[in-house]
Amino acid sequence: MRSWFPEREFFMRSQGQVRFIRISSKLQMSVAGAVAGAVLLWIGVLAWALVANIVAVGSNASLLEREAAVASAESRVAKYRGGLDGITAELEKRQDFIEKSVEGSIGALPGDLPKGTVSDSSGEAAKTVQKISQVLPEAAGLARIEAKQLAFIERLTRYADMRSARAETAIRRVGLNPAMVAAADRSAQGGPLIPLFSRGESLDPRFARLGASLARMAAMEQGLARIPNTLPASLEYISSGFGTRADPFTGGAAFHAGLDFRGPVGAPIHAAAAGTITFTGVRQGYGNCVEISHGNGLLTRYAHMSRIGARLGQAVKPGDTIGAIGNTGRSTGPHLHFEVRINDRPVNPRPFLESMPHVFEEARAGRPAGNAG
Repeated sequence: MRSWFPEREFFMRSQGQVRFIRISSKLQMSVAGAVAGAVLLWIGVLAWALVANIVAVGSNASLLEREAAVASAESRVAKYRGGLDGITAELEKRQDFIEKSVEGSIGALPGDLPKGTVSDSSGEAAKTVQKISQVLPEAAGLARIEAKQLAFIERLTRYADMRSARAETAIRRVGLNPAMVAAADRSAQGGPLIPLFSRGESLDPRFARLGASLARMAAMEQGLARIPNTLPASLEYISSGFGTRADPFTGGAAFHAGLDFRGPVGAPIHAAAAGTITFTGVRQGYGNCVEISHGNGLLTRYAHMSRIGARLGQAVKPGDTIGAIGNTGRSTGPHLHFEVRINDRPVNPRPFLESMPHVFEEARAGRPAGNAG
């Protein structure tokens, strides 16, 4: 420490006289120590104030949360002590809200729902309400709400079954197997098991039935959305059909695996259905090409593009622009070559493009599927 603070001498000249001032090492160390102590004390005071503020804010937030929880619990206890009438009225409002919310998201439930897909417990529920009203009059309101809830669950189940059946009919009309089209893909799913009910608890079978019906409806309609249902381009006409034809280069008999749509260079090409881009690039004979996988072995291919407007792995919806008409590859003029493949086997795209727009709209609108135009 003495090497940091050696003795120092200063001289001052005043009126022709010179004075020497000597500052010892001990005095220098004392002054430096006092300054350092003052700085540390100031930092300590600031740190203490900051910590105290944080603790106060946390304690206040925790207190507010506890007060809110106590207030909520006390208010509910007060309502229950006040009698079942108030609770019944509140639950009725909640049930009405649930029904309106569900119908607002899926549309009003039609009145002519199929009867055979799920049980009708309205008669038994009416007997239950009557019996409870006689034995425990104060619980009659709750019994009526339960009956209303079960009736709504059964109606919603029938509605889901109806939409599943119409989607299944639409899928069959284009020659596909609904079970394959709507098969659930579990190849990329996971997570911890979190049961909805504890061991020993049971779920009312009507609620379990509703869950199964909603899941089937979602699978069928998602499968329907992945079937080609949109024209891949707004073009003049089909210049070459699917099947045997005279090869445009050699003139000999050849098999044509898709449909050719004539159109100007640069005209947009659209995804025919929802899916994922699984190939972008050049294929021999096809030129610039895009392929979309729609799941369960269903694939569409778009060839001879002048420009590719999609990227690998991109999710697309029906009608999304994925490129532009061109004349690349083995082509005699600007056009789109469009293929539909199932398990890498080409099938005729015409039935999909002619039937699916009408079938798809009818199935989603909840109308019976009629003959395609």
